[in-house]
Amino acid sequence: MLDNVTINQLRAFVAVCDQGSFSGAARKLRRAQSAISHAIKALESAFDVELFERNTRRARLTAAGRSLLPDARAVISRTEEMKNRAGGIAKAGVPQVSMAVDAYFPRAHLIGCLQTLQAEFPTAAINLHITTMRSSENLVLDRVCALAVTIEDVPEVSPDVLERNWLREAKMVTLCAPSHPLASAPGPIPKHEFSRYIQIVVTDNQPRAEHNQHGVSGRRQWLVNDLGAKRDLLEAGLGWGHLPQHLVAEDLASGKLVELERRAWHFRPLTFVISRRRGYGLSPCESRLIELLGKPGASQRKQVGSPSSGRRKSPKAGR
Repeated sequence: MLDNVTINQLRAFVAVCDQGSFSGAARKLRRAQSAISHAIKALESAFDVELFERNTRRARLTAAGRSLLPDARAVISRTEEMKNRAGGIAKAGVPQVSMAVDAYFPRAHLIGCLQTLQAEFPTAAINLHITTMRSSENLVLDRVCALAVTIEDVPEVSPDVLERNWLREAKMVTLCAPSHPLASAPGPIPKHEFSRYIQIVVTDNQPRAEHNQHGVSGRRQWLVNDLGAKRDLLEAGLGWGHLPQHLVAEDLASGKLVELERRAWHFRPLTFVISRRRGYGLSPCESRLIELLGKPGASQRKQVGSPSSGRRKSPKAGR
């Protein structure tokens, strides 16, 4: 009977578990609820076990269902890997790269990498999306993009389907306008002092995004979904916040923004990772771009030996 088990039945089983109901699974898979019920019954018949308890309103797994769920996920994951490998084998013709890049990634370094790639692969077609937080991996999950450059601290969208690999780091600094009260605070600033003022925070506008924030102090926050808007609000003196050093180097040098020194509040560098579907076979063009993105660029080399993040400096210090 196990020979009659299909990948669609396993997908229905996992979807019911993830969504908590047969109706939720039907919406997720865009199938009729009756089709989901039929798939589960067929799967139970093939396994000769009951996967869900029948006397509860929600889809609650039986002991057998809990035991078999990891196996179902593994089979689906391996099937996706095989499909991706087959797609890579079949891929031919004009080289192409479809990639989502988080807005925090050093833009000058990205442009330099694309210039090099264009010179080496002059016929390559580039499909580039600039995104924030989980949006990058969502585009890979939805097959809009093949690759995603995202931030390591952002929760993984679907670790069973996507894999991450380390790419590079970027230094972060804490900032405000010279007119902001924090700019004139004497000495290193404790975390509780930051919480007295509005913090400008970038969000991707996804549900429960507030649970995925890092480097946040207190509840006084203004949320934006655009990195440029965050910098503009900071320069206007409307709050304080963290930004990549490469993005605000000129603002620090000109005095539009000042860097703040934090006391007893460690804020590690921003770590970028490259995400793709498990089993996805990289083309030579894609492999070369990932190699270029991971190399120390001009912006990263200039940071070596610079003052540690969190030092409040005068406008001339960045010149």
